[in-house]
Amino acid sequence: MYGFIRIPSGLIEDIISHRWFQRLRNIKQLGLTDLVYPAARHSRFQHALGAMHLMMRVLDTLRAKGVVISDEEYEASVIAVLLHDMGHGPLSHALEETLLPGIPHETLSYKFMQELNRQFNGALELTLRIFRNSYHRKFFHQLVSSQLDIDRLDYLHRDCFFTGVPEGAIGVNRIVEVLGVHNDQLVVEEKGLYSIENFLHARRLMYWQVYLHKTTLSAERMVVNLIKRARLLARAGEKVPASDALLYFLKSELNSETFIQQPDFTEVYGCLDDNDIFGAIKLWNNHSDIILRTLSRMLSERRLFQIILQQEPIPKARIEQVRNGIIQQYKTLRADAAYLFSTGVVTNEAYAEGQKINILTAEGKPVDIAQASDLPTIKALTKIVKKNYLCWPKNVSL
Repeated sequence: MYGFIRIPSGLIEDIISHRWFQRLRNIKQLGLTDLVYPAARHSRFQHALGAMHLMMRVLDTLRAKGVVISDEEYEASVIAVLLHDMGHGPLSHALEETLLPGIPHETLSYKFMQELNRQFNGALELTLRIFRNSYHRKFFHQLVSSQLDIDRLDYLHRDCFFTGVPEGAIGVNRIVEVLGVHNDQLVVEEKGLYSIENFLHARRLMYWQVYLHKTTLSAERMVVNLIKRARLLARAGEKVPASDALLYFLKSELNSETFIQQPDFTEVYGCLDDNDIFGAIKLWNNHSDIILRTLSRMLSERRLFQIILQQEPIPKARIEQVRNGIIQQYKTLRADAAYLFSTGVVTNEAYAEGQKINILTAEGKPVDIAQASDLPTIKALTKIVKKNYLCWPKNVSL
């Protein structure tokens, strides 16, 4: 996608070679989306390197425009974006709520950065400050995490390429060239307004056509239910064959307060990737528990839940109809039926009003793109769109 990618320093080369970073090779960027778009099997590793490359291009462009950026700031911000996704677990976002409930991947990424900082004798101190937004020059953090950050530029460009969804195409090269800094805040030169409008529209369309595609959503809910069932059995003392790393998280009850106290947490989590999940699913295809066995076989054979996705709330009577159909079809207890269907809400917010993308006018005044744009659709993108879903096995007749 970008051609040759330069590694700018020995420290960054050592970080890329670290086993925790190499683990990202085995975590797919889009989780189960390849069940819909077969070529979408690119990894978090590829995304991280791409983000690093774009960060260097942006910093070089800013330097050429007269923005003073020291070598230390340059390296620290490159490392920050390189490691921004270190905390992702298997299947990226799909299992974030299940394996470690209440612990966002950003928190885990920061935990990895802290550990790497210790291993590299404090060389990541400025990286940590930039990542947690405590560095006084705010545009560095905005390049790592904001509504127009390097992360989004790379993943939209990359995901559009690998899925083949043309509506997600964005002008990465153009956006890189029109970024600027005003009072240590990230801005977009006025001539880049239309490129940013396209970026926001592309992001919204990619959410509905890729990230929240109803088939992907169905598969993700099946995996979530599968892991919840495996956890229930493992904690009840049942034999649940799995890798040591996966068993650690199936049996433990970690939360946002207790995980940081576990001395072996980073080491174990640093071994966990997609292979642990898919290997377990193969083993569970013949498990004695009918729920675990059924879900594993359905996923292995791509017999995914049918799904309805709509703006109106799902009627409670419809949910009960599905539950009763499952009880009848699979002869399960009412409590166990919950593992064979799923209902909830998904949201799509292309542009959050709280975090601005500022357009620098010809008069030198930064203006929120929602006010600078002459397109009414940009203001409309600030609205959070919610859709309700219900998914269940296709062989359950209602």
